[in-house]
Amino acid sequence: MEHTLDLQFFADAGTLVNATGNYVNASTGETTAFSGANTLSAEMKDFYDTELLENARVEQLYAQFAKRQPLPVNHKGTVEWRKWNTFAPATVLTEGVIPTGQKFGVSAITGSISQYGTYTAITDRLELRAYDDVILGATEEMGASAAETQEKLIRDALLTNANVLYCDNIKDGAFVSTPTSCATMLDNATGRSVLTPAMVNKAVTILKKNRVPRINGRYYAVIHPSVAHDLRECEGWIEAHKYAAPDELFNGEIGELHGVRFIEDVFAPVLGGSTYKNAQEGVTYATYFFGKDSFGIIDPEGGALEMIIHDKGEIGGPLNQFSTIGYKFETNGATILYPERLLRVMSCSSYSASDATN
Repeated sequence: MEHTLDLQFFADAGTLVNATGNYVNASTGETTAFSGANTLSAEMKDFYDTELLENARVEQLYAQFAKRQPLPVNHKGTVEWRKWNTFAPATVLTEGVIPTGQKFGVSAITGSISQYGTYTAITDRLELRAYDDVILGATEEMGASAAETQEKLIRDALLTNANVLYCDNIKDGAFVSTPTSCATMLDNATGRSVLTPAMVNKAVTILKKNRVPRINGRYYAVIHPSVAHDLRECEGWIEAHKYAAPDELFNGEIGELHGVRFIEDVFAPVLGGSTYKNAQEGVTYATYFFGKDSFGIIDPEGGALEMIIHDKGEIGGPLNQFSTIGYKFETNGATILYPERLLRVMSCSSYSASDATN
């Protein structure tokens, strides 16, 4: 007589199974909460923390060109950057006459940090019944929120710099006029103020005259996609994949023109209102050209971007009804260190009539 046995019938996972939130008795279904160091919650946290940081890092374009200044813990939330004054060139000496010496000194620029943060709450039923991983989804969106917040804080701080160049009004490739403000920048059949290779060359000339040091042999510009669209239509554009050293590309880099490498950023300023609208009431765009150490960012020890997850078991109230996912960080936005090393180039675009301010 032949007997067939189902070996799975005798399988025993044991009285303790490691699960995502508690220990589980495979026989009875009874759960026991993690205690002390014996927990997997840190692993869950690390996963989501990585997700947030990776999503945030993708969109951090301005920050990669900043001069970073550490701020240790137990210090006041203010940092001071110091820079030596420059000397005038030497003059001809008169025999036997001691010349007048030049004054030497140092100037200081300070920046202060503030704390930013936000969170969302996820109910237990949403977490249980949703088809997708809502915690992961919320984490990814929090990463995007963190990046947008940081980008806008930097770009708004840079907008205060008074070193400004307005793009010429051009019609059919010919010069029409030079604007003196956003209100005199044209965007109609008469002409349009756009960022052309000629204006890029003019911006580079200004930086050179100001003796602005380069970054790895190049100047850099952060440009909005609508402005980049117009620039790509012009001759002389070199696509990023044609570089001699493509491994040196910065995050978001799209191409090079007249010794300037362009970084495309959807958060680059799109401006309107009484101060920045063009002659036809449309928006204008700010493209930042800069050299080395033009602005600084404070890196506060213990205050960097932090992912914070509270499981429903620890914060969900008496009935474990919700979990929370959020982030916080400290930053000064940006502090302009050398105004002459930062040039804001204002232009319109073929999208000025349709784009919304950001």
